[in-house]
Parts: sequence; C-alpha cells; structure tokens
Amino acid sequence: MPKMKTKSSAKKRFRTTASGKVRANPASKQHNLRKRSIKMRRKARGTTILADPDARKVLSYMPYSRRK
Repeated sequence: MPKMKTKSSAKKRFRTTASGKVRANPASKQHNLRKRSIKMRRKARGTTILADPDARKVLSYMPYSRRK
C-alpha cells in the first residue's frame, strides 16, 4: 500500500504538541506592522494552540500525526 501524502503547506505551518494539540503561529505578523497597534503585535508573539474544530481540519491534512 502506498504512503498517504501530507499537505506541504500544513506541515510547514503547524506542529503538534505531545498531547496531540495543534500549535500555530498567530496571523497578521508578516507585513504592514506599522499599521498594527503595539498591543496587537505584542499579543501575536510566539505560538498559539488552535481551537478543536480548526485542529481537526488541520490534522486531516497531516495523515500520520497522532491525535490523542
């Protein structure tokens, strides 16, 4: 049986944690940052955990990731 393919865009943008949650970078941090408030830029640092419905959608693109 051939291997299932993973969406390349998903594997570059998302990672799974040890407990099976999906970690992603916040939106709106790539360009036009002078328009954005300091508060928004500060809150968008680091990574965030996706909500369950969004995580299920992302994990459907990555067939070999473990979901606990």
